[in-house]
This record gives sequence, structure tokens and C-alpha cells, in this order.
Amino acid sequence: MSHANHATDLLRFSTAGSVDDGKSTLIGRLLYDSKSIFEDQYAAIQRTTARRGGAAADLALLTDGLIAEREQGITIDVAYRYFATPKRKFIIADTPGHEQYTRNMVTGASTAMLTIILVDARKGASVQSRRHAAIAALLGIPHIVVAVNKMDLVGYSKSSFDAVEAQFSTFAKALELPHLHYVPMSALHGDMVVERGDNLPWYTGPTLLGLLENLPVERDIDLAPFRFPVQLVSRPQTREHHDFRGYMGRIESGSIRIGDAVTILPQGRNSRVKGILTYDGALREAFAPQSITLMLEDEIDISRGDMIVKSESSSGVLDRTHRVQVAREARATVCWMGDAPLDPRRKYLMKHTTRTVHARVEGIDHRLDVNTLTRQSAAELKMNDIGQVRFKLQNPLAFDAYQVNRATGAFILIDSTTNNTVGAGMLLSAPAA
Repeated sequence: MSHANHATDLLRFSTAGSVDDGKSTLIGRLLYDSKSIFEDQYAAIQRTTARRGGAAADLALLTDGLIAEREQGITIDVAYRYFATPKRKFIIADTPGHEQYTRNMVTGASTAMLTIILVDARKGASVQSRRHAAIAALLGIPHIVVAVNKMDLVGYSKSSFDAVEAQFSTFAKALELPHLHYVPMSALHGDMVVERGDNLPWYTGPTLLGLLENLPVERDIDLAPFRFPVQLVSRPQTREHHDFRGYMGRIESGSIRIGDAVTILPQGRNSRVKGILTYDGALREAFAPQSITLMLEDEIDISRGDMIVKSESSSGVLDRTHRVQVAREARATVCWMGDAPLDPRRKYLMKHTTRTVHARVEGIDHRLDVNTLTRQSAAELKMNDIGQVRFKLQNPLAFDAYQVNRATGAFILIDSTTNNTVGAGMLLSAPAA
């Protein structure tokens, strides 16, 4: 194939875990052992550690950079870190462990293809570990690595590791998590993070970095149904291009070829692809996540926010397996981020791909207790609550269920009075007619 497999060039992953499970030390160890920090940074860490009476450099200081965090000894906000190895580039979203920062964890993990959940080998899966696993399941993250840390404090005991794996696996079964990986490690001493070390000879699996470098996490966005939200309608007002009309945007999933039958949603009009243009020239075929300009054979009234999909049949009828849901009603799992609770009397805007529609809250089906995975009745959602909400939309929305397509199933909620982002959501199947 002529296109590059963009998704495997870069792995976005998030880290989560209970307070003091060693997230900051683990990220510091990853950066240091993969030679991704400068000598002056390491020297500064050594000086700070010595000033505090420590011996070995405290690698947690690489990531606990905010003054408020250092004073309180906690990670508050999502911190993004970048590093690279010869095999892959990485962006780490370091998310907070406290319950009151659930919204920050959702933000950090929303674009992740993998999540590392740290578990203290002495304590086993904590309430926070279970919460983060539940949120990872909600967000549809394909791979979860359970990093059983602080193995040095249990004498590198295989039975301690096996006990954590058995305990976590029982909980994970209820969440139906697809791909679980367990790695014993000591972030403090470096065992099984980047190097294997000498203390875990009974573990024959890959190191953490080995997993990060080699897991197939591209999610096959090339093979998914074609989804193209229109970002801009291009009509140059020049003499040589007076009859040109192109539809610009990014392919969120799937592929498209010249001659393919397409349907424009939500209106349902059909056409065929006449041309595919990019900054580098014309193409015969394009793939996710390329940014392109599509030209169609027919003149159709298409605007920003419309979605172009493949018709998947010569008659221009949408194939059932590729059908997008088009509806004025929607059910969604919402993580509430606003200071004021979700209020059915307030007016909200739902921003979905390139389309923004007025949305009215019809009702709250339930609130999810992410610690126990039980559903509770709720009249409102407060900050950091996660619940299932029914919406009435002013205009029809073309979407996929989030579990089918993360790009076309996600949205944010905006308070139309304050213009603040107050919620992030994952669309479920449309209500049966």
C-alpha cells in the first residue's frame, strides 16, 4: 500500500493508579532508561534529591513538576510527556489518581490506545485501580497493561504477583476488557521497565517498554467503514477555478477511491467520488487519517458538519453493516466536568466531529458508581459523575455508537450561556423508532 501506517508510528497511552503506587517514578524510569532526558535535567534531579537527604536520584521529580503538586505530594492535572525509541514515538498522558479528578483521567485517556494501571504488589487492586479499569472499559481503550509495581518490597515474590493477577482478572472479567497484560516490575530499581534486571527470572514475558513498542494498537482504522465529516466547503473565487467545489476534512476511518458511491448525511443524497486532492497532489485512493479534499460528480448542497460515507452498493443504498445512525434523539454515557451540575433546564450545545447542534436533556437514566459498577438513579450529575443521559437534538445528527467508532461516537457538551465545556460523552445506539 502507498499510504504510511500512521497509527503505529505514534502510540498514545495513559497511566493511572492509586496515589503512591509509583506512577511518577515509573514515567521517570521510562524516560531515563530509554535515554529520553537531558544530562542537565538528570543533574538537577540529583541535586534536588540530595538536598532532601536522598541517595539515588528520585526519578519521580521528572514528572511531578507543578509547584502545587510538589507541595501536596499529588498529581492534579493531566501532564503530557513525549519520548521516542527507534521503534516508536510515544505520548504519555499522566493522569491523577484521586477520585475528585475523575474528569481529568477521562480527558487524558480519551485518545489513548493503551492504558497502564499501576498496582502496588503489597496492596493489590485498590478502589482507584478498579475505577480506572472501569473508565478504560467505558472509553473503549483496546489494551490495558497492569503494572504490578514495588515488587522489590515483596522480595520479588512470584506468588505476590500471581495473587494480584488473579484478583484483577476477576474484576476485569465483569468489565469485559479485551486485551489484558500483566508485568511485574520495580520502577524504583528499574526491573522490567526498560531493562529486564536480574531479580525476576521467573517472569518470561516482555518488559513494559517491550509491550509498548510491539503491541498492535492501530485499531485498524483503515478497515473500518468510511467516515468523512466535512470541515470546509472549498469554492475558490478565481477565473480558472470558478466551477470548482471540494469538500475538505480528515478521514476519521476507512478508505475511499475515485468512483466509489457515497451518501451525504444527514440529508441522504447520493453521488460518486470524482476526485481526491491533497496538499501533495491528486490521489486515486485515500485512507484514514489523511486530510483530503473530495470532489463529487453531482452538485449537492453540502455544509460543514455533514458526513460523507460510502454507500457500499452500486444502487447507492447504504449497506446495513456500514449504516450510520441518523437521529434527533441520542442516548450517551456522559462524564460531567462542569462546576454546576447537569441541569435539564439549561441549554447545551453538543459538538460532534465538525457539527454542533442544540441539545436538550430529556432525562438521566442512571449514574454509574465506578467503584462498584452499580447503576444508581440520579436527578442530576455533579462534577466527576458518569451517567447515562437522553438528549433531544434540534437538528439530526449522523453518528456511530462509540464502541463501534471512537471518532464518530464521541462529543463534548458546551453550556450555551457561559460557552464553557461542561461534559464529554460517548454516544450509544439511537433509541428504537
